Order: sequence, then structure tokens, then C-alpha cells
Amino acid sequence: MKLVRTLLTPLLGLWLCVHAATAAQPPATDRKVVVGYQTDALPFQVGIANGDYVKSSGYHIDFRRFNSGADVMTAMASGDVQVGYVGSSPLAAAASHGLDVKAFYMTSVSGIDEALVVRNGSGIHTVADLLGKKLAAAPVSTDHYQLLALIKHQGLSEKQVQVFAMPQPEIVAAYNRGDIDGGFVWDPALTALKANGKVLVTSKDVADMGAPTFSAWVTTGTFAQQHPAFLKAFAAVTEKYAQSFLTQKSAWTATSDNAKLLAKFLGGTAVNQAAALQNLSLLPSFSAQSSVAWLGGGQASGVAQILKSTSAFLRDNKKISQVLPSYAACVTPDFVK
Repeated sequence: MKLVRTLLTPLLGLWLCVHAATAAQPPATDRKVVVGYQTDALPFQVGIANGDYVKSSGYHIDFRRFNSGADVMTAMASGDVQVGYVGSSPLAAAASHGLDVKAFYMTSVSGIDEALVVRNGSGIHTVADLLGKKLAAAPVSTDHYQLLALIKHQGLSEKQVQVFAMPQPEIVAAYNRGDIDGGFVWDPALTALKANGKVLVTSKDVADMGAPTFSAWVTTGTFAQQHPAFLKAFAAVTEKYAQSFLTQKSAWTATSDNAKLLAKFLGGTAVNQAAALQNLSLLPSFSAQSSVAWLGGGQASGVAQILKSTSAFLRDNKKISQVLPSYAACVTPDFVK
């Protein structure tokens, strides 16, 4: 795959930030925290929009929006952000470069809310048609990882498919111009691309091929030691909205206050937001998250295993230089018990 915009630049920047920050990273001011998030349609976004996280934790929270998990991890490495919402691929890359970071709440796992959408008229009808095509995904994202894994699974060589690494807004623009044939994206780009295309493969499909992913709230090791009460309260608010979505479907329809608030906060319409929420896959409960299947069990935990396999893939594809012996230090169940 010809990487016109390779992962080298964002990973090098992350490496430099990690090594600059690990020497002495100042803690967040007491009861003040900066939280980085992305634009995915997830139930917890309502808690950001309506101030529930602030009210429940008693902290002053500066919520900052980022375009990708790689950007969030870079901000965490520099010390500008203490808590962030990221996918497993940027988390694996950052941990492999030495950032002391821990996943403490699972927000979702591989589902249909992330997918490869191919443009109408591109000539792509099945995965066998990817030969010679131009595809895109956000740099160091779970989507980029799964796109590369999908191409490898099809037995295609690096010379047979062009993969462009670019931010989602640029993917949408390039797709609409006809410069690329498809993009592996999440909302709102997912909805935008589907307006003139179709879903070819979902994140769940690629997970079933052997490349599972997840998204999670993560924090630095220093912040976890100094602010455990905040992280427990933060996880509890996230869990409250996840359970509401799972058990109170009428509260998340296109005409609901939640969908209207998401549209105002994230953009788009209430109909778009409600539809995006319906694409969500598994939202693990507290009890499930603390088990060995996800955050519990140290090195044997599901999250640690996914991080290690993802890192091995990134190394083999020359996106990172090393894989840690264990990713147990990057996972903690302490705040979901």
C-alpha cells in the first residue's frame, strides 16, 4: 500500500511528546481536569453536553474536542490532557512508545458503527474489487488498523491498494470529489459517505477476521494515582448513560431529548444521531468490564491481549518499532468495580 500520508509523522510526534513528558509530568491542578473526546455518537456524549460529568464529579472539567484518537494521545503525552476517549490502535501505539497510560472504562467494541464505505461508481461491489483502488482512514486510528488488516486478509500486496492516512473531514471532501474510492470511518463521516455509497465491510466483520478493536476512556498513570475518586465518578456517569441506552430505548429515539441534545452538541440532526446510536455494538456493563474478558486479569485481560496483537500488527507494518512484552500496565479494572 502506498501511504501518501503515512503514519510516520503522527507517530514520530507522539514519540517525541512521550519522551518529553515522561521525565516530569506536572499533575493536573487539584479538582481541575482536561478531558479529550471525539465526535462518535455514544450515550456518554449526553453527559458531556448537559454537564452531568461536572456535577457528579465535583471537578471543573475542560472538555476538548479532537479529530482522532492519535491527536488525543499526543495531547495526553504532552501533559495537556489527563483523560481521553480513544480507540485501541492509537492506545496501542502510544503504549508501545512508552506512554504511561491506562484504559479504565470500555465504551464500545467492534461493531457496525465503524465501516468501510465505498463510493457509488467506484466499481467496488465486493472485497475482491479492492485491487487497484484508493481508500482512506484517519491516521493511527482503529479504522486505519482494520483497513490494513482487511487488505492483508484479502491477500493483497502493498503495491495493489493505495491507502491514504488523513483526518476524517479530508476523507469526506476527497470522497465527494471522487479522489478516493472509499473510506473506513465513523460518524459523522460514516453518515456523510453513505449518502453516495454503501457499506462494504464493518468493524465487526474485520474483528471476525481476527482484528478486533475497542474504544475506551483512558488516563495517565499519574492522574489515576492522584484522582481515583474522580475516575470512579467519571466511570459511573458513563455507565449510567450506557445502561439508559440499553434499557430505555424510548429515551434515545429520533424525537427524544437525548437525540436532540446530541445533534446540538455533535452536529447533524436528531434523526442522524439516533440512527448512529442504533449502529452501536456491545456496551459492556461494569460487571463484564471488570472480568478477565475485558479489563480484569492483568496480562490475561482481553484488552491487554488486543493491545498486544494490535501492536504486533503495527510493528509488522512498520508503523511502530517495538512491541512490549506485556500490556497489563495499560489496563485497570479499579474504577469499574
